Amino acid sequence: MSDRLSQRLACVLTALMLLPPAAAGPAVGQNLVSFGGGDEPVEITADEGIEWRRKEKVYIASGKARAARGEIELFGDILSAFYRDGADGSTEIYRVEAHGNVRILSPNERVYGDDGYYDVERGVVTLTGKALRLETGGDSITANESLEYWEAKQLAVARGGAVASRGDKSLSADLLVGHFRKDDEGQLVLSQVDAEGQVEISTPTDFVTSKSGVYHVDKELAELIGNVKITRGEAQLNGEYAEVNLATGVSRLLAAPPGGEPDSRVRGLIVPTPEPPPGDEES
Repeated sequence: MSDRLSQRLACVLTALMLLPPAAAGPAVGQNLVSFGGGDEPVEITADEGIEWRRKEKVYIASGKARAARGEIELFGDILSAFYRDGADGSTEIYRVEAHGNVRILSPNERVYGDDGYYDVERGVVTLTGKALRLETGGDSITANESLEYWEAKQLAVARGGAVASRGDKSLSADLLVGHFRKDDEGQLVLSQVDAEGQVEISTPTDFVTSKSGVYHVDKELAELIGNVKITRGEAQLNGEYAEVNLATGVSRLLAAPPGGEPDSRVRGLIVPTPEPPPGDEES
């Protein structure tokens, strides 16, 4: 998972909140370049129009709508920003939605979904759909239900057949939760991924399954707990706890986590390689 899901998605959706009422109105193929915040303006374009529905208190850009700030772009068939009147007469946006063919593009990341939502008060960004995908560098995350980022908790959540992959290695589960921390430069970096439900790790040599697990990103080390099975070729090891080092390819199977009580003995099935028949040896 990547902290860029928050930085890119939240940046663009937050930019939509800055659209002032005076700038909204019917338009076809119109650019709105005069609003924004920070150092760069935000541009919104739409093939069909940009509406301000006063009674419903919503701004709507429809028809291949696009919102962009600098090199970050948000696309959707329809983009909507819902607002309410503040006590001081100001306008407060509390929810932003993107529907249909949602894409978030930046020079280094691409995010795809059917629908996107930004709950301003809770600080939660959510993408939903059947073919959710986040691509960044050599990493990708896919899910079948939702991709979320919780700003205050600094958590990213992938639900439903979630898969995080890099090259020929992958981690999948019903639920993946990414934890972020700040590095020495104050930037968010992914530090840990929790996996729950039908956990699977696939590498060129091993296939590992368990009930739950924790992946330590810096160490490239996965700790797996509950009905662990490590398969390499025709050989299989079974136990309740395992450590899988994705950097070195070394797997350790134990009867219980460190400090825990063993539930059962570690079991293994080692299938010997058959001897070649006489006459087949290389000369």
